Amino acid sequence: MTALAQAIPRPTERSARLALDAALVVGGSLLIAGLAQIAIRLPLTPVPITGQTLGVLLVGTGLGWLRGGLALSLYLAEIAVGLPFAAEGERGLARLTLETPSGGYLWGFLIAGLLMGWLANRGWDRSLRSSISVMLLGTIVIYVVGLFWLSASDTFAGFLGHTPSLEETLGAGLYPFVVGDVLKLLLAAGALPLAWRLVRRNP
Repeated sequence: MTALAQAIPRPTERSARLALDAALVVGGSLLIAGLAQIAIRLPLTPVPITGQTLGVLLVGTGLGWLRGGLALSLYLAEIAVGLPFAAEGERGLARLTLETPSGGYLWGFLIAGLLMGWLANRGWDRSLRSSISVMLLGTIVIYVVGLFWLSASDTFAGFLGHTPSLEETLGAGLYPFVVGDVLKLLLAAGALPLAWRLVRRNP
C-alpha cells in the first residue's frame, strides 16, 4: 500500500518525480511553519496553543513515513538555522534544546510523523475509524515526548520557581491542550479519507 502522496498522479520522468517529491517535502514543512504562527499564549503555562499539531497530523499521514519524515526533519532544520518557523516566530537551535520548555513537542512531531506515515503506508488512513486511530497514536506520542521534556526543562522549573511535580507538568503541558487537539485530530482524520475518495475518482 501507499500513502496519499504516492497515489496522486505522478510524472513519468524520474527528474520530474524527484522535483514533485521535493515540492511535497518543502510544502509540508512550510504548512507546519505557517500553522505554528497561529498561537495563543496562556498565563499558566510556558507552552503556547498552536496550529502546528494539525499540520503534523496532515503532513505525517498524507506524505507517508519517508516524505513526511523528511518534511518534519526539514522543519526542525529550518528552525535550527534561524528561520522564524517555530511558534510565535521563534527561531534558533535553542528551540530544540532543554533551554526551551516546548522543545520536546517539536521532537515529538518528528517521531509522531514517522509513526503516522508508517501506518498510512499500511492503509490506516483510508477510513475514518482507522484514520482517527492513526491521529490518536500520533497525538499520544507528541504528548509523551513533550511532557517528559517539559518536566526536565530548567526553564519550566524557573517558570514555576521549583522542580515541577507530575500534576504541575500535566497542568502546563497536557490539560490546556486536550480539547483543541481533539478537534484538530478529528479534522485531520476526516480530511484523509475524503482526500482518498477524491484521488480514486480522478485516477
